[in-house]
Amino acid sequence: MSPLAAALSTVAGIALAGLALRDGFEALFHPDGRMLLSRTVMRLWWGVLQRRPSALPLAGPLILLTILGCWLLLLVFGWALVLWPHFPEHFAFTAGAEGRTLVDALYLSVVTLSTIGYGDVTPAADALRLLVPLEALLGFGLLTAAISWLLSVYPALSRRRSLAYEIWLLREALGDEGGLVQREGRSAEQLYGELLSRLVAVERDLVTLPLSYYFAERDERFSLPGVMPWLLALADHGLGEKVPPRTRLRARMLRAAIDDFARTTAQRFQSGDVGTTAELLAAYARDHRHCGELRSAGAIGYRADSA
Repeated sequence: MSPLAAALSTVAGIALAGLALRDGFEALFHPDGRMLLSRTVMRLWWGVLQRRPSALPLAGPLILLTILGCWLLLLVFGWALVLWPHFPEHFAFTAGAEGRTLVDALYLSVVTLSTIGYGDVTPAADALRLLVPLEALLGFGLLTAAISWLLSVYPALSRRRSLAYEIWLLREALGDEGGLVQREGRSAEQLYGELLSRLVAVERDLVTLPLSYYFAERDERFSLPGVMPWLLALADHGLGEKVPPRTRLRARMLRAAIDDFARTTAQRFQSGDVGTTAELLAAYARDHRHCGELRSAGAIGYRADSA
């Protein structure tokens, strides 16, 4: 391989591996970062599966597997391109083994990244003896990061589903009984407080784990996009003049949290936050294909579209 080709191969390999490492770091530890690769994968899968609403619940798992697969492939090809110019002169081979093609470099990269280490190809040059184990460490780190990501995503989904189910049960129980807030002042205050704290936690989950947005639900009882408009109407109902002051305070705080939640979903996952809170929540529901299943926010006797 000519010196120019070797230099180009090394630069390309460093660029591919660097892209995977940067994207993985931002996805796991800095979700406000660019995450160019991860965000592109998320939006592509989401856009494709939105054309088939029945398949939309597959978006989250497919996105997760695709991102992990992209990181793995970028690291494998990146390290292979870095190692390839040094084949075969700077490697030792067992009897019968040869290393002259890119396939051989890919093979070494895969077995090193996966920490298998068959030992049939080993670095002979001092610099490579330090470089190749570094790839094995990155492979172990990728596996650990993937497991930690999984362990972070699914508790966030559980919190969101739990909140959605509680709101759904409230909607079923209350129906159009908007007078509950006046009749049950202390209970209503506690209810607003609990909904507030849980919604804040879910909103923070969306910020720290953007991937969780793309896990859609088949069962409407556990779908937060489908019940948020009703929750907005419930919060607005607690702002009436006849509502006890402490309850009204909790309702105002819940309303503010709903406003923040609507803006978060619009700014981070849709085209922008232009519109009222009710409109942003409706867009959130449509994005998850709940436009035909939503009950009117007037189910508790209060219109939320004045938000």
